[in-house]
Amino acid sequence: MGERTIFEIEATITERGQTTVPAAVRKMLAVRKRGRVVFCGMPDGTVVIASKEEEEVHTDPVISEFLGFLERDMAERKTAAIRPVPQNFLDDLRELSDVEIDLDSPLTDDDE
Repeated sequence: MGERTIFEIEATITERGQTTVPAAVRKMLAVRKRGRVVFCGMPDGTVVIASKEEEEVHTDPVISEFLGFLERDMAERKTAAIRPVPQNFLDDLRELSDVEIDLDSPLTDDDE
């Protein structure tokens, strides 16, 4: 690296194009778990990583309306509408938890 290098840490890029931000870099950027960083490409081909300022959280109006509906419905019906999840549903859910899913694989048509 260049003359002004403070430190150099090697990292591996996974098959999915991901890497871990080394602990020393996270500490230097004051980034915690779930924190955000931004990568800035420079004209000389180097890339700078910087901490990203927290942005205001925006709520989805449709989700907010739906949650409001659920809240009102539960308040009106009290506990009469709240029932335990059936055991067979939980059993089916447990079976599905072992299914391997590759989120990077291309989608196929339903007709195939």
